[in-house]
Amino acid sequence: MSGLSPCRPRATLRGDLDRHGSCSPTRPDAVAGAYLYARPVPAATAPLAATMDLLRPLALAALCALLAAVAAAAATESEVEMGTAEAQSSYIVHVAAAHAPPLPRRGLLTTRAYGSFLRERIPVEMSSPAPSVLYSYAHAATGFAARLTGRQAARLASSGSVLAVVPDTMQELHTTLTPSFLGLSPSSGLLKASNGATDVVIGVIDTGVYPEGRPSFAADASLPPPPSKFRGRCVSGPSFNGSALCNNKLVGAKFFQRGQEALRGRALGADSKSPLDTNGHGTHTSSTAGGSPVAGAGFFDYARGKAVGMAPGARIAVYKACGEEGCASSDILAAFDEAIADNVDVLSVSLGAVGTAPNFYSDNTAVGAFRAVSKGIVVSASAGNSGPGDSTACNIAPWFLTVGASTLNRQFPGDVVLGNGETFTGTTLYAGEPLGANKIPLVYGGDVGSKVCEEGKLNATKVAGKIVLCESGVNARAAKPLAVKLAGGAGAILASTKSFGEQSITSPHVHPATAVSFVDAEKIFKYIRAQTSPTATIIFRGTVVGPTPPSPRMAAFSSRGPNFRAPEIFKPDVTAPGVDILAAWTGANSPTELDSDTRRVKYNIISGTSMSCPHVSGIAALLRQARPEWSPAAIKSALMTTAYNADSSGGVIGDMSTSDASTPFARGAGHIDPNRAVDPGLVYDAGTEDYITFLCALGYTAKQVAVFGSSISCSKRAGSVGDHNYPAFSVVFTSNKVAAVTQRRVVRNVGSDTAAAYTAKVTAPDGVRVTVSPETLRFSSTEKTQEYVVTFAQRTTGSVTEKYTFGSIEWSDGEHSVTSPIAITWPTSKVAEM
Repeated sequence: MSGLSPCRPRATLRGDLDRHGSCSPTRPDAVAGAYLYARPVPAATAPLAATMDLLRPLALAALCALLAAVAAAAATESEVEMGTAEAQSSYIVHVAAAHAPPLPRRGLLTTRAYGSFLRERIPVEMSSPAPSVLYSYAHAATGFAARLTGRQAARLASSGSVLAVVPDTMQELHTTLTPSFLGLSPSSGLLKASNGATDVVIGVIDTGVYPEGRPSFAADASLPPPPSKFRGRCVSGPSFNGSALCNNKLVGAKFFQRGQEALRGRALGADSKSPLDTNGHGTHTSSTAGGSPVAGAGFFDYARGKAVGMAPGARIAVYKACGEEGCASSDILAAFDEAIADNVDVLSVSLGAVGTAPNFYSDNTAVGAFRAVSKGIVVSASAGNSGPGDSTACNIAPWFLTVGASTLNRQFPGDVVLGNGETFTGTTLYAGEPLGANKIPLVYGGDVGSKVCEEGKLNATKVAGKIVLCESGVNARAAKPLAVKLAGGAGAILASTKSFGEQSITSPHVHPATAVSFVDAEKIFKYIRAQTSPTATIIFRGTVVGPTPPSPRMAAFSSRGPNFRAPEIFKPDVTAPGVDILAAWTGANSPTELDSDTRRVKYNIISGTSMSCPHVSGIAALLRQARPEWSPAAIKSALMTTAYNADSSGGVIGDMSTSDASTPFARGAGHIDPNRAVDPGLVYDAGTEDYITFLCALGYTAKQVAVFGSSISCSKRAGSVGDHNYPAFSVVFTSNKVAAVTQRRVVRNVGSDTAAAYTAKVTAPDGVRVTVSPETLRFSSTEKTQEYVVTFAQRTTGSVTEKYTFGSIEWSDGEHSVTSPIAITWPTSKVAEM
């Protein structure tokens, strides 16, 4: 064997990255973990179009998929004629507002609400088997989710009262130190200004919550009842007594499982009909966002200290839409619907699509988030764990606050010491008996039965008493040391994937083990090949906090821009701590999620953009209370324009996948700086009408725009995608013939000085000349908003050496620095060959 395989792990259902650790046979560049990704179920392959007007703007691929769906329906009709029962699949039906049933006084529709609607539109000859409504939506969308045959779905799609019929999809799941790392202190800054956000309710759409015996969800005696505007409640179910487990901290707990059961074709376990979190992911994210302070928290002896959520006074309302087998889009949309009706202030959503991001009108998470933002709810969402490739970010609509993941100044080192004295620092959460300083025999898994260390495939005679070097892929990282243990081995060294660069993923191993980078693993492999009797040991160094290596650094797995669906909308927005985060954990699952792991812990340490997202959700809650007059867009603007881009050593925030400086397509506008965000100086605002104009600029049809709740014709809306009032600039030069691109922005002065003057400072990207007009913005008590125009002109001489170049525009009044990143995407013909 010449070297280790650069295999990348597959996207999986896990609170941390790569539960199964296997290579994807269909998309080798897709890695996931603490993140929910869309996977179509075999019901259909594209949204059903109602009219040719809806079809015209669709891409050819979507049109072909539609024709395939029609052909499938025709084939099904032939089967019916031959006497074969017609199968049902799950669909989400978006209904024109004029044809929707009236909303009852209590604010929620029952599943019977669309009974007459279906009877009127599906003829008798198509009514068997009868449609079954799973959910009725009134807030996150207008319409319902139902079990329908292909012919019934096609019939509804052809109705003038139906906007779209979208197949339901399954989605899968994607802090003792972080408050101080973020500079949060009860005596100053944002935390003091917001009083911990006691008047704010954070809704968390996830796997539920496990509050029993978890002090993170305990209510301090001084915490008053939840705000009267909140209309949610706690429901009970198996192993979850809502009246006993909820309090002034945990103020809401609901569950949604009908969509998943319908897609799976079977009833799920009893715990699915309860808000109880049997996975751990939802407990972790919700306690990160708004958990109460807990002294002495830790994972065994790792990360021991005071654990506290970002908004310690905020209330938590949990909406369980995901279970052990993933999440259905219909369940997620139902969770959005209830959260909006309950009047939450912030929604934390660690889920989305991996790979090619769907069109916004067929992305039910984007639709639900749009409706939430239109009601003034901040929706914070994870960017995904499919990095480091380009255009891998999801939740990329401009109304999302999209969050990447980066490191803290804390590590959990496990050093591999070879017989020749070479030392390679890995990462580990092994909490058992150490190996000791004496070196023992070292072997490569491929020489002893399984290069990836699969259980039952290792040769016990060759493994006994030895350390085994295991490649990534096929089975979970935590399962590899267990396989070595079962074969009699003394320990394991886990190789990371090549695309992750210098990053390896920390795991709570049940047997002595550490994970090292791909490069270090190759060096260890070469040592094994060069020695007659190679030896090694692993030294476990516990928790190390310090300046080396510099922090933050972008996680290799964190998904990247540019925006796949709207390249002129900059994504991700910001980055936040998402690597090795300590937070509360369920008592119904082990920290490794292995069946053989009998350990139960109150806190666990995991990684992913699912972990960075609730950090920003909690900070957004603090800003919501400190600045109640701000819109969701203003809160996002404040976080983006005050973010920082330098690490602890003074250099640009690094990228672990390349060992070089990260780019704004990895880190967004930068790392959140909560205390600066409370006083940003200027904000870029946007509301529902602005988002509708954005959708029109994308070329969406009237029906596609109506899915978002607007009946306004795009013929009355003029504008370009690049003119959307975003706190960042993304410019795409499609050819060398495009000499210049102009974008417009409007800013509002929210500083204490009403008579302020801001002057622009431009750092131009390579290959472009940037002109700002006017160069100075003057505000007064009567003129609080000002517009400016930016022109990006290609330089006529020379070529650029990269397909993306970056810069910034900074507005300053001497006290505030309001910074927006600039990203330029170049045509291939402009980029000089390296």
